[in-house]
Amino acid sequence: MSELIEFPSGGFGFLKGGFPYSQGVCALAGYAIEHVRFSHPVPVADGFAAIEAYLRSLGRPRTALCAAELRLPKQFSISGFKQFNEGYVDTLRQWGLFRDGLNPVARSNVAPVIDAPSEPSFYAFSHTVRAQPAAGFVVAGSGEWPEHGTFPDDIVARGDVSAKGMQAKARCVLDTMTRRLTGLGASWAAVTAVQVYTVHEIRAVMSEDIVPRAGNGAGITWHYCRPPIEELEYEMDVRGVAIERVLAR
Repeated sequence: MSELIEFPSGGFGFLKGGFPYSQGVCALAGYAIEHVRFSHPVPVADGFAAIEAYLRSLGRPRTALCAAELRLPKQFSISGFKQFNEGYVDTLRQWGLFRDGLNPVARSNVAPVIDAPSEPSFYAFSHTVRAQPAAGFVVAGSGEWPEHGTFPDDIVARGDVSAKGMQAKARCVLDTMTRRLTGLGASWAAVTAVQVYTVHEIRAVMSEDIVPRAGNGAGITWHYCRPPIEELEYEMDVRGVAIERVLAR
């Protein structure tokens, strides 16, 4: 299980991940995590500016940004994904978030099939506020490419979008969500939002795998999107927050 690292200047802890994002975040003592969705996707550069302005209005520093949800025009090749991440992480570095080779900010990053943005854009973000007691967590999005696996050889049920293949993919991702929840000191019972991203049939997956594991309290939001990298077919993320807002743009 990944190490949980405290990030005091942001008011949250994070599960150590890779260069583009952490595996998840949770509020530290004295803080809570809130979730904000833009009414319409905002291009990344403008989105960062809007997030900075929003945090400033709350009296919070830029380091309070703890999770991001992005939308892409289409799936990237693995090399294109790495190139995109360089620019994204550079802004986090400027904001004092990316330090000593560690990225504390969780992320999901998917490509809508219908009404996709013309350029990479922010869909939503999460941030910390001062609050008692501490509350909230966000688990980063994950697809059926296992952590530390070789791409593309280790993609679960690679190329198989049959009912059996999708079930194998979903179970792999559910296991990842469970590990990350445990690492954050959380559980499925505390989840307030479950988001699934795929363009393939998953009703059987929902009834046989997701709902029995996640429960039916939070429900499931199915986004008709593809994961960010070509050959991936299924992604998921979860969170547990008390406050959700929509920011008009």
